[in-house]
Amino acid sequence: MTTNGYAPVNGLEMYYEVHGTGAPLVLIHGAFSGIGTSFGTLLPILAKNRQVIAVELQGHGRTADIDRPLTIPHLADDVAALLRHLGLTGADVLGYSLGAGVALELGLRHPGLVRKLVLISLSLTRDGLHPEMAGGMEHLEPAHLEGSPFHREYLDTAPNPQDFPALVAKVKRFDRENNDWPAETLRSIQAPVLTVIGDSDIVRPEHAVEMFRLSGGGVAGDIAGRPNARLAVLPGTTHITIAYRADWLAPMIEEFLDAPRAQNG
Repeated sequence: MTTNGYAPVNGLEMYYEVHGTGAPLVLIHGAFSGIGTSFGTLLPILAKNRQVIAVELQGHGRTADIDRPLTIPHLADDVAALLRHLGLTGADVLGYSLGAGVALELGLRHPGLVRKLVLISLSLTRDGLHPEMAGGMEHLEPAHLEGSPFHREYLDTAPNPQDFPALVAKVKRFDRENNDWPAETLRSIQAPVLTVIGDSDIVRPEHAVEMFRLSGGGVAGDIAGRPNARLAVLPGTTHITIAYRADWLAPMIEEFLDAPRAQNG
């Protein structure tokens, strides 16, 4: 069963889709993307056993832009308003790239709405990225993305397809102005966290391990007990191709979401 619609939240008409039935799982896509390019292969698998709510953020996909910069707090508050509009509390939340940052902020700002978090390809700080990524977004131009899956999806779904250059400009501004999260951020998160990266992601493996430790992982489980935090590093996988590793991601995500919460975590 699939339904879709638009929710009036914070000045937006925010697009969302609901697939399947069961425990709610919210999917939040990456920058320049919509539901299709971020979750086209993963969503159908997860929706077999869950109610999957996939959203499209400000200026992305079918959600038209408004006169407001892209910021993590704004986007997180938008998703929170959508969940309340749908009458959902205690949902699991999965975010990819930009969407992972939104998911993390959602857990910080609206902890009552979030049960568990899956953070795919997220860096808490600029130092968490490979050095060659520094300043790379600043040189991005709309022409560089022409013909890409992101551009094709935007042209096919956006209410104003001519606005793609404006989206690129807003994402570049977001990249310049995005603030790092302090280490205390993950320590303060109440929800169990599954951290996922590719071994050739834009996020350094060492940073993902540190995120895992900050969220409660990195202990000798046979002695201390298995923590609620989990870490997955997918082999032979880049930042772009991780979105297509549904055959690996789906069983790990489902097992994490179904696992009972450890008493020591």
